Amino acid sequence: MERTRRDFLAAAAATGIYASSAAWRRAFFAANSIPGKKLRIAVVGGRFGAAFYWHEHPNCEVTAVTDLRPERRERLRRVYRCDNVFDSMEIMLKEAPELFDAVAIFTEAPNHVPHTIACLKAGKHVVCAVPAAMTLEECAALRDMVRRTGLTYMMAETSYWQQHTISARKFYQEGAFGRIYAAYSMYRHAGLEALFFENGKPTWRHGFPPMHYPTHCTAHLIGVTGERLVEVYCVGYAEDVPFFRNNPYKNPFLNETALFRTDRGTSFQVEVWWYGAHRGCERAEWYGTKMSFITATPYGQPPLVVRSSPSQELDSGGFVRAAPQVTRYKQPHWWATDMLPEPLRHDSGHHGSHTFITHEFVDAVLRGRKPAVDVHEALAYTAPGIVAHQSALRDGELLKIPSFD
Repeated sequence: MERTRRDFLAAAAATGIYASSAAWRRAFFAANSIPGKKLRIAVVGGRFGAAFYWHEHPNCEVTAVTDLRPERRERLRRVYRCDNVFDSMEIMLKEAPELFDAVAIFTEAPNHVPHTIACLKAGKHVVCAVPAAMTLEECAALRDMVRRTGLTYMMAETSYWQQHTISARKFYQEGAFGRIYAAYSMYRHAGLEALFFENGKPTWRHGFPPMHYPTHCTAHLIGVTGERLVEVYCVGYAEDVPFFRNNPYKNPFLNETALFRTDRGTSFQVEVWWYGAHRGCERAEWYGTKMSFITATPYGQPPLVVRSSPSQELDSGGFVRAAPQVTRYKQPHWWATDMLPEPLRHDSGHHGSHTFITHEFVDAVLRGRKPAVDVHEALAYTAPGIVAHQSALRDGELLKIPSFD
């Protein structure tokens, strides 16, 4: 039986042996090019889809592009220097399947599963934007189709490849945290209502439930330790604002805050806030018995490492307490290292993640290995948010989260 990344990390956590070997790093961060091999990829979706670097990867070429809108098709053609332009994904799959081996899907969230399944049925590997699915039924359908076809599926989750998440993963693999007993992640993005309407018409984002877009947060824990979220209660904030009325999701919540429990007993608080007086951020904090790691805040606090210490101090009430060592962490630019092929060693979108997403998918397909965020990881990031939203609709009822492993 093939050993998955989750199996490896779980065994490492149980035995105290962490994955710091050069062989393990090569398995998931192989940056060497593969002489004589090219992945031919088609890009669907000319907004976010134009923000990646398939054309810069030494083992990849963009051989087809498509979007329903002419101006976005033109953008894709120009960015990727590809003249095989199609009016829709359906036309492209029907008329020119011989042009490409894989499809990068960056369409609207409600279309992710239908579009992914169509491409898998056509025999194409798929990398898809987040979230992986909209319902638990779609989660099962996606998993089953990937299993049935045996093709590569990867979710293009940026938080897995943020520079601070890579640092946290390395700390974990080295055993620096000790036992992580709690984590905290926030995706705060006030002002998204600007995307609810376009030319006077509602877009797919109109009233979209915040916890249906959880992966920028859930990746911060699952993508570091491999554990799974097994139950949740969630609280939503609702306000009668005009731009939210009559949304197709019947969603009342502008913000949602969830507390998850993992299969290892870790507590994990997640905030997806799209409204209110706060600075935007995609950040996390990991708390361990030996060390904690706190990423930079949008209010000027730098990244910090907190280590346990035998030193003591007095609190404001005069009681003795432990005095941990707090040091500023100089965040490495992992994108500038040999974790990436040389042409991709530059900063990119979402905390340097776009070049990593590019390389991980290309390398996984060509080497025939599982990508870091394969279908099981993708659903482990996505499904908990779907259940969390149901909890919020039920006034914070504690709900179990199904597994799609």
